[in-house]
Amino acid sequence: MTLHFSDTSESVLVTGATGFIGQLLVNKLLADGQRVTVLTRNAKKAEISFGGAVNCIENMNEIPVNHRIDIIINLAGARILGWWWTTARQTFLRKSRITLTQHLIDWIAKADNKPKLLLSASAIGYYGVQAKDDDSELTEESPTQNIFMAKLCHDWEIVAQSARDYGVQVVCMRFGVVLGHQGPLPMLLLPIKLFLGGPLGGGKQWMSWIHVADLLRALAHIWTMSDDPDTKNLVKSVYNFTAPETLTQVDFSKVAAKILHRPSFFPTLGWPMRLALGEQADLLLEGQRVIPQNLLESGFVFTYPDAESALRNLCE
Repeated sequence: MTLHFSDTSESVLVTGATGFIGQLLVNKLLADGQRVTVLTRNAKKAEISFGGAVNCIENMNEIPVNHRIDIIINLAGARILGWWWTTARQTFLRKSRITLTQHLIDWIAKADNKPKLLLSASAIGYYGVQAKDDDSELTEESPTQNIFMAKLCHDWEIVAQSARDYGVQVVCMRFGVVLGHQGPLPMLLLPIKLFLGGPLGGGKQWMSWIHVADLLRALAHIWTMSDDPDTKNLVKSVYNFTAPETLTQVDFSKVAAKILHRPSFFPTLGWPMRLALGEQADLLLEGQRVIPQNLLESGFVFTYPDAESALRNLCE
């Protein structure tokens, strides 16, 4: 898949570049002739990973204030699912997102030449959890909730949007479950491959997802819109990065099982997962029916609009 971001070679700063999405993005940027700087915790490892084709830094202070950065793509953030969300863990998760983003804003404030665009990751966790019997569609205008994951996303976006104070156009990208050869999909498919697929905690929770190829295409789409004088002012401040099709967890399992030629009837109780994971079990047992209203209104066309096409591409 070839992606085109800009008609000119631009200076791009990427955070989270060594993650699942970031690695794919950086390689696409390089293939398009963009000049990439990576902010990372391990510069030497990142340099090796990208074959020396990118400039790697470990601190924003390493970029002189007179060095021009045209675009910032902020994907950094520690993995959400894992350790219990203790107070210490919540602090760590906030630091990996909000504090790092604030460091970007602090550099922008001092920069002689301000970036023209900040594309900053967020997540549909912004919307909190949706009752299993609630079929309403959530758009970019839907409210947030007073739970940890929602507050984390909300506060993350607030910091990112503060770059507007310096004349930077800011877009927050609320990612759904990103399907690719890496990321969560291998774990989602594992029970099915082991003939244990089926409803998880009842299976009625909504699942909003996006194929990683469409995520990268949507990012490029917004970038090119912001570069075009005719569409620059049409760019919204928030976009849901989710496919048009939403489906329940049990229906997703059925689609995957059909493609993998496995059964999908084995129920998994939710309470052991809550016992093991605490509040973060909501990420698996609760859901949101999120639609990409702003992307669709902008004219973006998904290559993989439904789960079957996405999973066939990734599994066959």
